[in-house]
Amino acid sequence: MSGDSRPVELVADLRNVIGEGPVWLEDEQRLVWVDIKGHHVHWLDPKTGRLEQIDVSADVGAVAPTTSGALIAAAGNGFQALDQKSGRIKTLAVAEPDRPGNRMNDGKCDSRGRFWAGTMADDETPGAGGLYRLNLDYTVDRMLSDVTVSNGLDWTADDRLMYYIDSASHRVDVLDYESSAGTIANRRPLIQIDKSDGMPDGMTLDAEGGLWVALWGGWSVRRYRPDGSFDLEIKIPASKVSSCVFGGPDFSDLYITTAASGLSEKQLEKQPHAGGLFRCRPGHGGRPPYRFGG
Repeated sequence: MSGDSRPVELVADLRNVIGEGPVWLEDEQRLVWVDIKGHHVHWLDPKTGRLEQIDVSADVGAVAPTTSGALIAAAGNGFQALDQKSGRIKTLAVAEPDRPGNRMNDGKCDSRGRFWAGTMADDETPGAGGLYRLNLDYTVDRMLSDVTVSNGLDWTADDRLMYYIDSASHRVDVLDYESSAGTIANRRPLIQIDKSDGMPDGMTLDAEGGLWVALWGGWSVRRYRPDGSFDLEIKIPASKVSSCVFGGPDFSDLYITTAASGLSEKQLEKQPHAGGLFRCRPGHGGRPPYRFGG
């Protein structure tokens, strides 16, 4: 399998424990992302290089912009409103009140302004997690059960399909999606990732419908065509590649998060920028994120 020769640059050398969930904030022209186990939310202004961060004092799996200009977070045991000055989080809804050993993981808003985010057991107990939908009235619906490591998700531009990753399955699945009701059906495999190539983690779609999948343990991000066939691979100088998103003024910059979690001192010597934020221009463009409308 051939790689891609486009250069990858390090734009934030932070050694995140588990960098995740990058989102481009179009109004601010900044990138926001999280360090799940570091309990931080980070911002980067690419124009000035300025970095900001806040400590939210909880595992934070994902953040999303809102129509009010604030941020909402999948953090702790549910969905939280995030005060971007103080770092305080206020619970809007609890996803799993009966599962204290679980935490929130990756999430994203759909076109109708609902926030979808999944859970996983901290010890990765098989089938202990789920996928949840936070509605505009702050009610929560469980959309999928028997999930081990709920991860990347995204929707096609026509809102007819949703893609979803349970990392433990080593697959990218596709589901039929009905946008007005926010329902999913007919889950089936689309892409199978060989275990030797890493584990599929975060994901984003480009403007042409291509799927960009971060490979945890695979040193790369791969693009797959909508039919599931392989297109290209971008190598990253860090083994645990966790997620990616398009940003920049024209959405042609691909931002890539990585993790330093679990790496030995010897491994960190060989990949000193593990946990950093990387960027490249892969020749494809992305789309603005949807915002939470509640």
